[in-house]
Amino acid sequence: MKSELQNYLQGTRALMLAKLEGLSEYDRRRPLVPSGTNLLGLVKHLTGIEYVYLGTSVGRPPAEELPWQADGSIWGGTDLWARPTESTEYLTGLYREACSHSDRSIADLDLDYPAEVPHWPEGSRSTTFGALLVRVVDETAHHAGHADIIRELIDGQGGKDSDLLDETGWTEYYTTIQRAAETFLDG
Repeated sequence: MKSELQNYLQGTRALMLAKLEGLSEYDRRRPLVPSGTNLLGLVKHLTGIEYVYLGTSVGRPPAEELPWQADGSIWGGTDLWARPTESTEYLTGLYREACSHSDRSIADLDLDYPAEVPHWPEGSRSTTFGALLVRVVDETAHHAGHADIIRELIDGQGGKDSDLLDETGWTEYYTTIQRAAETFLDG
């Protein structure tokens, strides 16, 4: 089970990083939905997720605390967007380091290994490494889905299956779905 979870996690991590490829620094950072969601911010956010849940919570903190955690600005949402001083190389490098750190925890710890999440409410902090691993797989897949949509909004590049149809086929598919939805328009 642990190796299957790790395989899923590694696959979704790769998808997250692939969504940045071929884009300008601006496109990696710009928010395209009212919540401010952006590609590089998702990678930055997942860096903290990896370190906290699969590192710190099992007594294996990173060598250095992430800057946005150390200064407390994480609670203002700074883990969800890249500051001008944070380059893509810097943030993807941190993400890769966090993933390697997590992979070492996955290799070394049993799923029932006790864990304690420091930012969870008192009395609810205790869990297991396995529960946190499932949480990180889920969170990474969740944000990979966001990244698919954001990337499609930027340049039309969709998810893994976007090459199933040519441009005409996708237009026809979209039109079919739109017409089906329109049957529910009022008046």
